[in-house]
Amino acid sequence: MPEWDDRALFEKLLLDGFQAGLAWIIILRKREHFRRAFDGFEPARIARWRAARVARLLRDPGIVRNRAKIEAAVRNARAFLALRERQPSFAQFLWQFVGGAQHINRWRRLREIPSQSEASRAMSKALLAAGFRFVGPTICYAFMQAVGMVNDHLVTCFRYRECMMLRSRNIGSGS
Repeated sequence: MPEWDDRALFEKLLLDGFQAGLAWIIILRKREHFRRAFDGFEPARIARWRAARVARLLRDPGIVRNRAKIEAAVRNARAFLALRERQPSFAQFLWQFVGGAQHINRWRRLREIPSQSEASRAMSKALLAAGFRFVGPTICYAFMQAVGMVNDHLVTCFRYRECMMLRSRNIGSGS
């Protein structure tokens, strides 16, 4: 189901940044601990973190202990808050890169699925310009898949059909 909640989108963007270079299962297994360690992914709280908090997180085995990624999370929280002052919502800012609607691909083989797209490159460029870090085009594409901006399920996958049915129900209801 496509995600439109600003805080949930922020959380998923940070987690995609932490996932860079790692297997997703690592992040999934640590997700609840990340939520506790990162103050429920509340940008206003994370934006106030200082060096002592970063140092404490670097000793926390429940998360990915990467200084650059933790510092990027703090910077991203600050960038999120600044962007929200200029935009109606973080969701609207992000969804503009897919024209406000889920992009549905019709892949038949896994090797057809790209690691990035024109939209993810544009999103990455805009996020970087807004002060975000760990938001390269490949991370942005994975994020777009995770939040339902892009449906990259193979046409033979049961989830592809489920997503299509959900989409048609939402379109029909005016959502």
